[in-house]
Amino acid sequence: MASKKASKARDAAEGAWGNPYVQRFVQDEDLREEFRVAYDNLRSAYGRLANGKAPAKALLEDKKLQKDLTRASDALKGAGSALREGPKKPKKRRLGRLLLLGVVGGGLALALSEDLRNKVLDALFGAEEEFDYTSTTTPPPAPAPAPDTAGSAANT
Repeated sequence: MASKKASKARDAAEGAWGNPYVQRFVQDEDLREEFRVAYDNLRSAYGRLANGKAPAKALLEDKKLQKDLTRASDALKGAGSALREGPKKPKKRRLGRLLLLGVVGGGLALALSEDLRNKVLDALFGAEEEFDYTSTTTPPPAPAPAPDTAGSAANT
């Protein structure tokens, strides 16, 4: 008997995990926050209703009770519309990642390959011309050696 109940409980739990609403509730932090706000406000409203006054009188006169009920209603409305929208789809960042990978890969290729660097520079600025410089001027004449004055003084 106990194993039959455990089996039923396990089946119910597995069925609940397969429910898209339960999955959304577990995965979506904003949705859980909406339910938490609604629960807190409904709990506060119940406490104000159970303070001993007639419920009709409390509903009409107690401004805090009205505010709690309004907040709870707004939170439940937001949670309901979020559930109707369905599960949030993860954002795709494939294009940005691909672009980043291309820029990094291109930078590494340019840094590591001298041939590729030369091709890119040729494509950007034109082919490099070989430049042989030939002078059209004649070099200045070499200075004439100065006469040796030290040797002539030693002979005298």
